[in-house]
Amino acid sequence: MSDWHFEEQSEGVDLRIEKEKILYFGESEFQNIEIFESKTFGKIMVIDGYLMLTEKDEFIYHEMMVHVPMSIIANPENVLVIGGGDGGSVREVVKHDCVKKVDFVEIDGDVIDVSKEYLPSISCSIDDPRVNTLVEDGIKFVAETKEKYDLIIVDSTDPYIGPGEGLFTSEFYKNCNDILNEGGILVNQHESPYYENDAKVAQKMHKTMREVFPICTVYQAFIPTYPSGHWLFGFASKTVKPESDPIKGRMDGIVTKYFNEEVRKASFALPNYVKELLK
Repeated sequence: MSDWHFEEQSEGVDLRIEKEKILYFGESEFQNIEIFESKTFGKIMVIDGYLMLTEKDEFIYHEMMVHVPMSIIANPENVLVIGGGDGGSVREVVKHDCVKKVDFVEIDGDVIDVSKEYLPSISCSIDDPRVNTLVEDGIKFVAETKEKYDLIIVDSTDPYIGPGEGLFTSEFYKNCNDILNEGGILVNQHESPYYENDAKVAQKMHKTMREVFPICTVYQAFIPTYPSGHWLFGFASKTVKPESDPIKGRMDGIVTKYFNEEVRKASFALPNYVKELLK
């Protein structure tokens, strides 16, 4: 009998993926981590029973998380990545030669170690000399650091998974605002607007961020294995508007499979039901 990954995405709606082979299962200080092979999606990471990423479609999430803001920040030299222990966001950030330093803060060192061993195509840039890996609490880090950043990426799990809940509070975003440079941008994973429970989380996140940042909106991408496939990213800044023109030459020589300038512009064109949700 086959072993399957079952995940409830909404009431009466499940994601089901057959496990060809379980490569790793372990319990860290914070959460259960599993890596398994699948026929359609390649290797898959699951944390506490929830799918985090697949080799097949992770490029969509990570390219949109990173290159949407990176393409319009005037001089992005100092980047903070909170979470994202798989290294996918870091991989995309260091594709930009203009970046001088990346502080990569992940609370669970086991996620980093497991990703390096089993997901090398995703974790391949964690050891880039510009990357400063810190295994510690991102919430505490932003509250205490004296650094300033041009881009802050909050690549967190959902608020109901593992230790991620504190990354969705007003206090956390206020601390992020304090360490964000005037021309900088903060982005975060912002849940799906489609299923009711996810939509409520997205709505609450947007309300919380809007109370802190003068410029605040969301943009979208379509990721097959995430609930409903329709996924949002938060965009917040002090001065940079999402409709800003791209920096000339910023993406030259950077190979992407999903992101391009047309996609960036279109990602901010929101369906009416999403606009209603965010009012």
